[in-house]
Amino acid sequence: MSTVVLLAITGLGLGALYFLVASGLSLIYGLMGVLNFAHGSFLTLGAFAGWEIARRTGADSWVTFLLSLVLGAAVGAVMAALTEFLLVRRLYERHIEQVLVTVGLGLATVALFEGIWGTDPVFITGPAWLEQTTSIAGARIPNDRFMVIFVAVLVLLAIVAFLKFTRFGLIIRAGVENRSMVTALGIDVRKAFTLVFAVGGAAAGLGGVLASHFFGYVSPLLGGSLLIFAFIVTVIGGLGSLTGAAIASVAVALLQQFANFYAGGTGDLAVVLALAVVLLTRPSGLLGKKA
Repeated sequence: MSTVVLLAITGLGLGALYFLVASGLSLIYGLMGVLNFAHGSFLTLGAFAGWEIARRTGADSWVTFLLSLVLGAAVGAVMAALTEFLLVRRLYERHIEQVLVTVGLGLATVALFEGIWGTDPVFITGPAWLEQTTSIAGARIPNDRFMVIFVAVLVLLAIVAFLKFTRFGLIIRAGVENRSMVTALGIDVRKAFTLVFAVGGAAAGLGGVLASHFFGYVSPLLGGSLLIFAFIVTVIGGLGSLTGAAIASVAVALLQQFANFYAGGTGDLAVVLALAVVLLTRPSGLLGKKA
């Protein structure tokens, strides 16, 4: 029983990380039709920014941890906004060019991060509570799992509230439905779309800081490894569906954890097979709109 509880809660924590990355991907594609293959770079830069705060302050306190979350989100948002403003804005409706540019940016930033911080993983510590465990039904659960789950739920609620109850959220949803009409009313939709990228980048930056504590290290390849599963989650949940991304994140992470433990480390294979089944039986994903 304790093993099942440990795998389940650890899977929920991993699913929360997947959602923090996939939420940005799903949001950007659903509202703007852009597949951003450089999204993992926002996560990696956020993780390194959080680590730099911890390294320079020399304190594993809650204040430092909260500052690292804020800085990680801010750095991810700024990098995402610059990516949209300088590169993607000129490539709307040109999907092949979008893929080429964002893939190239992703590869270039990995090389840049390796040049700045090196190729070896950098190990990180946080507040004492995050390093400790909590006993639930005989299972000792690392506390950082609870923190990741808590932040992911907050991000989901915040994004939904932003889109439904704010002026920019209304502009974004209207611009998606009829961009020319909104522009004719004198509203600059481009600024709203830049904000969408920034929101997605902020979620990825938060995910980067939390991922560094979840795995215990930061490396230039951290974002790329999580991006693979975030894309799988986005496709399974349905491209453009935030709720679908949340459900798929949990399902994929739980499947991965249980398959790794009970089926000889075949978690990644099980996830790929699940992706194949969804694509064959429901190509639009669990909650995606049919073309």
